[in-house]
Amino acid sequence: MTGLRYVYAVCRPFGTPLQAQLTGIGGAPPALVRHHGLVAVVSTVPEADFSEEALKARLEDLDWLAATARAHQGVIDALTTVTTPLPLRLATVFRDDSALRTMIETREDSFRRLLDRLDGRVEWGVKVYLEEEPAAEPAPAAAAKPASGRDYLRRRREQSHAREDKWQRAEAFARSLHERLSAPAEDHRLHPPQNAALSGAAGRNVLNAAYLVPRAHSEEFVELVDRTKDEAPGIRVELTGPWAAYSFSGEDAAAEEVR
Repeated sequence: MTGLRYVYAVCRPFGTPLQAQLTGIGGAPPALVRHHGLVAVVSTVPEADFSEEALKARLEDLDWLAATARAHQGVIDALTTVTTPLPLRLATVFRDDSALRTMIETREDSFRRLLDRLDGRVEWGVKVYLEEEPAAEPAPAAAAKPASGRDYLRRRREQSHAREDKWQRAEAFARSLHERLSAPAEDHRLHPPQNAALSGAAGRNVLNAAYLVPRAHSEEFVELVDRTKDEAPGIRVELTGPWAAYSFSGEDAAAEEVR
């Protein structure tokens, strides 16, 4: 079976070996391709799954996509413990090592600049959700029935205004939180709110942000987020990380399925 070179990340040479039991896509162990003082972390994948034509179909298979993203992320997580990786997009493949080395030469200056900028830094993700209200107890039939059409419209307006007020409070909290978290972070990215139908997360996503934080200051950043979690009833704050700095590498689509 013909194989392609799947590339997880580019980094500088590192001395600490990766875990012996680490596997990547399809259970293959990652290998290192060195070129011009940079290292590409790769594994061999079947062309039947990763050729351009095959990927068009494969990317419609959500189970396959999720499994591939988890395996990709597992290699990136392992790299993050021993070096600063520059993650590449999910399903970045090359015909052979020669084509891979050509890519490294073409992007060498950009890779070096990004690795210098990201060295010793990690990404933290913060999401804010307006939680759904529990279903109300059914009212007695007599009380539930509006006395008139005007009464019905009044109730609808009150419900609409209450929902709008909650949404505005959630947005104000999210803006305030983002300002506070941006101060200790070196950089930040505001991503589009997640679709609940796709993410499976409960509630309405108000803030979906990433923060670039020096690894040495991560504990303080986590404590800052933790102090905000009980500030606003009905609003949930979720912290994820530390991640490799996907959102600041120009390759941030690589682990969207798992972050």
